[in-house]
Amino acid sequence: MGKLRKIAGLAAGAVAMGAAAMVVAPATADAAPVPCGRKVAACIDLSANRAWLMDAGQVTYGGVPITSGRPGYETPVGTYKVIWKDIDHWSKPYNGPMPYSVFFTDSGIAFHEGSLSELSHGCIHLSHAAAVKFFNVLQPGETVAVQP
Repeated sequence: MGKLRKIAGLAAGAVAMGAAAMVVAPATADAAPVPCGRKVAACIDLSANRAWLMDAGQVTYGGVPITSGRPGYETPVGTYKVIWKDIDHWSKPYNGPMPYSVFFTDSGIAFHEGSLSELSHGCIHLSHAAAVKFFNVLQPGETVAVQP
């Protein structure tokens, strides 16, 4: 019932304020500070377990929850370029699926759909919705920043 009230309240607010006033930000945007510069297309904050899509220093999506590399498989910190993408990649070393992969290191580190409760072998795990969004938005050559 609480969700229904929230939806009804949002609809009533939209009618009262006008539809144009309701277009403010993506539903997943949050107020956490983004630790990356203006020239990145994607920003990862490993200590906050969050990632964002960016355009000219402005958040276009996120921060979304992530999981990253477990001990011994830490996600490398630094600035990278998107190298390639594979919508249905299969990891040969770990014998498992990596749907919606966006690779940004030569060693195989990627954003991809994965568990948000288990740490990875270095990749950035995203929810299904976030993985689809990152896959559709990020293009080869765009910059990814990984902050500690």
